[in-house]
Amino acid sequence: LYPIFDPKQEGTHQPVGKGLPAGPGAAAGNIALTPDKAVEMKERGERAILVRRETSPDDIHGMNASVGFLTARGGVTSHAAVVARQMGKVCVAGCEALDVGADGLVRFGAQTLKEGDALSINGFTGAVYAGEIPVVESEIVQVVQGHLKPEESEKYRYFATLLKWADEFRTLGVRANADIPEQAIIARGFGAAGIGLCRTEHMFFAEDRVSIMQQMILAKTREDRERELAKLLPLQKSDFIGLYRAMKGYPVTIRLLDPPLHEFLPKREELMVEIARMELNRADPGSIVEKQKLLARIQELHEFNPMLGLRGCRLGITMPEITRMQVQAVMEAACEVMREGIKVVPEIMVPLVGLAAEMKAQKELVQEVAADTMRRYQTKFPYLVGTMIELPRAAITADKIAREADFFSFGTNDLTQTTFGFSRDDAAKFTDFYMNRRDRCPRCLSREVDQKTMVCRACGLRLSATPENILDADPFATLDQEGVGGLMRLAIEKGRQARRDLKLGICGEHGGDPASIVFCHGLGLDYVSCSPYRVPIARLAAAQAAIKAADEGKAGRHASRRPARRPRTATHRRTRR
Repeated sequence: LYPIFDPKQEGTHQPVGKGLPAGPGAAAGNIALTPDKAVEMKERGERAILVRRETSPDDIHGMNASVGFLTARGGVTSHAAVVARQMGKVCVAGCEALDVGADGLVRFGAQTLKEGDALSINGFTGAVYAGEIPVVESEIVQVVQGHLKPEESEKYRYFATLLKWADEFRTLGVRANADIPEQAIIARGFGAAGIGLCRTEHMFFAEDRVSIMQQMILAKTREDRERELAKLLPLQKSDFIGLYRAMKGYPVTIRLLDPPLHEFLPKREELMVEIARMELNRADPGSIVEKQKLLARIQELHEFNPMLGLRGCRLGITMPEITRMQVQAVMEAACEVMREGIKVVPEIMVPLVGLAAEMKAQKELVQEVAADTMRRYQTKFPYLVGTMIELPRAAITADKIAREADFFSFGTNDLTQTTFGFSRDDAAKFTDFYMNRRDRCPRCLSREVDQKTMVCRACGLRLSATPENILDADPFATLDQEGVGGLMRLAIEKGRQARRDLKLGICGEHGGDPASIVFCHGLGLDYVSCSPYRVPIARLAAAQAAIKAADEGKAGRHASRRPARRPRTATHRRTRR
């Protein structure tokens, strides 16, 4: 499914660094230190490897232009990692040896490289190499992308046959996380039966939109915000039309705006430096004033803990005009695609709900806009309004929230973060130690323990027993079944008690992890949703889960669940009015 290095060639290179394998595959290209440079390289026909301390949403245009990403910080669910898997690109994150200097140089210990130098990264092992290693492309991906005909690839025919067998056994639906039509087309090519998560905020980072989004954020009055949102409406509607067309009647779950607004604005510290330089160089006073106004607004939006601040449904409740515009775009797009004779199944998802009253307030607004839109287009069709379960409080009070929701989708990235109290962008600093503690001396923490004598060669300590690992696996990669899984089980039980027809899915990165899929099958979820390039893995893992359950003498599903059946795709209920 992924490109690999020529094995003979890779063996002749020594790694200059090693990080976390966060996006599978192999990539080789030239170093680009900024997103704009990556775009420039692509326009010249070069393959770019985007090298950053860490990536952020405003890097998206450069990430799209690159063949792979290398970051000094972050873990397997960091921004770079999630985007890489979404785009099907290679990523190595959290490379501790990497130092991206302000002088434009990239250092790996004693090895120094500069922008434009060749670099190769292995997303399977986390290895980083100076120089370019030949890459062998995947025939299967070439067929899915339309670059190769199915009959021209024997490997693809074997692949298709295997997954056809898997689909005969699995009872768990498989969807994809897709933000743009191109990703949706790839997802369908891999067999996804719908979109389980469309992150609408990713649509706003395109060059023709981010400036409008910034003006909307900087607006001082609701009228000014609505004026800018009106400019975004046709752009967002166009994206949704593309998603509906690609899915051809399969459900499309669209999440309302989730991240804090500051992510769409320049970084505060960088802007302060820019203003200082402008003043030092005696730049145009008017330009300096505009930058100072921008800085003042960024200061107003600054939060000490933005991921738990003004974001998700809190944003939609305090600025309802944002929700109104997005729902209008969702519904107008659906109406227009239906006129083309294509069935549409919109599912509108409210993020970061922790209170039933939050869900109720947003649902009522969604229904109001949806009814008005269908009245204007003189049509009616079913749609769903649901929520992400990504806060412990939401899981604990799931019965109350279920009375206002048609479906739950477990956002296990944030649910893991809020349950453990681990930052998914920083946890890699200690989770590797937690998972490999048994290899270390408890006194000096070295890996110099002689396994026969149980004596540390570094400090001489004689161990009476092998230290136990604190974690068996990275909870952001493989679902924590005891803690996070316990909250999911509680939410399912309470949710289905309040609403027996409640639809359940998962849209975090765990939706593509085989061990997590087995657990989700046992919980009784209706579907899992993962990055497009992980859809085949999810289909196979879902079949293995069903076979394993049958072999263990189960009926295929837990007694508290509805009877086993083929996964639903385009059959849905009408939202309660």
